Amino acid sequence: MKAQIQRERILDWLTVSPMTTLDARNELFIMSPASRVLELKQQGYNIITHMVKAGSRKIAQYILLVKEES
Repeated sequence: MKAQIQRERILDWLTVSPMTTLDARNELFIMSPASRVLELKQQGYNIITHMVKAGSRKIAQYILLVKEES
């Protein structure tokens, strides 16, 4: 799958809810979501990353922050 398509899938997901690394791999079939998220950040999207517990380990969770229109 091309990187642009992967970025679009991630953005579609993030506009609805946060996404974890496992979500990206299991639901979107994106094996390296961190790379795609970094590319989106470089394109100007305001995405924050924090670690969440998943069983006995921690995984990344991505949240898209959008500005409120005034």
